Amino acid sequence: MKLPLAEVQALVASFLQRAGATPAMAQSTARALVLAESQGQGGHGLSRVAQYATHLRNGRANGQAVPRILRRKGAALVVDAGEGLAFPACDLAVAAAIGAARELGVAMAGVVRSHHCGVLVDHLRAVAAAGMVGLGFANSPAAMPAAGGRHPIFGTNPVAAAFPRRDADPLLIDLSLSEVARGKVAVAAKEGRPIPLGWALDAQGQPTTDAKAALAGSMLPLGAVSSPKGAMLALVVELLVTAVIGAQFGFEASSFFVDEGNRPGIGQAFIVIDPGALAGHSGGAAGSSYLTRVEVLVAEMLKDEGVRLPGARREALRRQAEQDGLEVAEALFASWRG
Repeated sequence: MKLPLAEVQALVASFLQRAGATPAMAQSTARALVLAESQGQGGHGLSRVAQYATHLRNGRANGQAVPRILRRKGAALVVDAGEGLAFPACDLAVAAAIGAARELGVAMAGVVRSHHCGVLVDHLRAVAAAGMVGLGFANSPAAMPAAGGRHPIFGTNPVAAAFPRRDADPLLIDLSLSEVARGKVAVAAKEGRPIPLGWALDAQGQPTTDAKAALAGSMLPLGAVSSPKGAMLALVVELLVTAVIGAQFGFEASSFFVDEGNRPGIGQAFIVIDPGALAGHSGGAAGSSYLTRVEVLVAEMLKDEGVRLPGARREALRRQAEQDGLEVAEALFASWRG
């Protein structure tokens, strides 16, 4: 059945609240999951509702957590998620970083004692709406080996960026540092579908097309077949979010895809930059303003037929879903209604 986005969001929020989340946590999480689903990001969308509810019920996530700013020094701050679901803490961190960047030109906010944060770039939409550039980083439970290794150490450790444009959708860039997001493998396992060779290794360190074996093994870093670059980038993100921000290492966190386990305690980091403090927004020399330069680059990119701007497909799907609603399976609808 197709339901309006607002109705799906209300159903998900009510379900999460009955599982133990505060109203604020339930609303923030439901909003993020519906937004992800509306963009075609099913691995971070409605497929996560039951998982989050289970983690709330069995104590892997603290449903009563209220995020707070733990430390602040100048334009740097750390938000404690209180071992709850990540979304309210990320909301607080991004809002605080935007405020600090308005005043100081640049700011960095970390989130610790956190949980799965969904589509990373979606946390940066507010940054782009404020006319600023946003960068995002997150670690996650161990799923990938170090370069040359076999056992999982790093998570898929996504990186995201949002660049506002003049009178156009922002450029939204979001990539996992594994060859593919682990959520896609989880969906394939649930549906009994094979995965392409080159996505993952089984528990014995052998390449596999079995999605369930892949979940029990490890994901391959981006470009791992020919280069250690993906693993090196994952190391950068891991150090940034753990050693610098203070979150737990990915190898210390139980997988999101099991019901039992610890509270993951992983983290997120957001950097917000006011381009007006550097190149300027639109004043000064025509060639030096941020907005002008972005449009020059976009125009050059679009000279080649077939170039698709990052975020364009997401935004098209989101607008279509806002108009037509989301497809929700009858069984899923019934489970949310209890």
